[in-house]
Amino acid sequence: MNTLLVLLGPTGVGKTELSLQVAERLKSPIVSSDSRQIYKHMTIGTAAPTDEQLQRVPHYFVEMLEPEDYYSASQFEDDAVSLIEKLLKTHPFVVMSGGSMMYIDAVCKGIDEIPTIDEKLRKEVYELYEKEGLDSIRARLKILDPVFYNQVDLKNPKRVIHALEICLMAGKPYSSLRTNPNKKRSFRIVKVGFTRNREELYDRINRRVDKMIEDGLVEEARKLYPKRHLNSLNTVGYKELFEYFDGNCSLDFAIEKIKQHSRNYARKQLTWFNKDKEINWINLSEGETDVVEKIPGLIKIHS
Repeated sequence: MNTLLVLLGPTGVGKTELSLQVAERLKSPIVSSDSRQIYKHMTIGTAAPTDEQLQRVPHYFVEMLEPEDYYSASQFEDDAVSLIEKLLKTHPFVVMSGGSMMYIDAVCKGIDEIPTIDEKLRKEVYELYEKEGLDSIRARLKILDPVFYNQVDLKNPKRVIHALEICLMAGKPYSSLRTNPNKKRSFRIVKVGFTRNREELYDRINRRVDKMIEDGLVEEARKLYPKRHLNSLNTVGYKELFEYFDGNCSLDFAIEKIKQHSRNYARKQLTWFNKDKEINWINLSEGETDVVEKIPGLIKIHS
C-alpha cells in the first residue's frame, strides 16, 4: 500500500532540512503540516522553507493563504487528505512534515466536525475580549460549556475564545462536538519523530531566534502590526514584538520572551507527541549522518 511518511518533532529540532533530504531520497513531494507556514508574509517568523528549498522539492500548504483568511484543522483534514490521495496515485511515498499537533492528528486520525466560525461572530467575540477582558470570555464559556471550561487552559486566550466561538456558532457545547474519531485512511501511515537532548534543543531554539532577528523578523512583524488582531498572528515571534511596538517592553526583552515561549512550545509539542505510541523516535543528538538511511528501513518494518 502506498505510504504517507509523517516526519514530526518540536520546533527547532531540524525537521526542514531532514525532510528535504528524505523527500529527495524517496522522490516524494512534501505536504506541510505547519499551521502558520500556510500563511503568506510570515516567512521569517514561521521559519518557512526558503525559495531554494522550495525549488529542491515540490511543497504544498506553504504560503497559500493571506493572514486574514480563516483556516481550521478541520479544513486542513479535508484538503490534505484529498491531496495526499491524489499524490499517492503517482508517488509510492508522500512526506508530510511539520510540528502542528492538531494538523498532524487531523490527517492521521481525523478530527471532529467543527462549524466554521462566521466572521461577524468572530469579530463580536474579539471585541468583547478587547472591551471586557479574558475573565468575561471565561465566564460565558463556563455557562455555555462547563465541561470544556474544566478542561481548557484558562490562561490561553486563543483556546478560550475559540471554544466560546464554537459554542455560540453551533448552539451547543463545544465538548459535545468532541467525539475523538479515529478515521480509516486509504493509505498506510508511518510516523517518524525527531528529537534532541533538551539542552541542545533549547540552544538551537535560542540561536534560531537570533538568526530570525538578524534576517529581519522585526521588520516583517512591523509590516504585519496593523493586522495584529488576526488569529494567524497570535503566535510566538509576532505577539512579543507587537508588545514591543506598543511600548510595553524593550526589544531585548521581547527577543528573550520569543526564546522562552518557543522553548515552552517545544515542551508542549513533545508532551503531546509522547502520548502517541505509533511514533518511531530518532534522537538527533546521537548523530544525524545516517538518519536519511534509517527511514526506508522504518518504512519496511511497518509494511
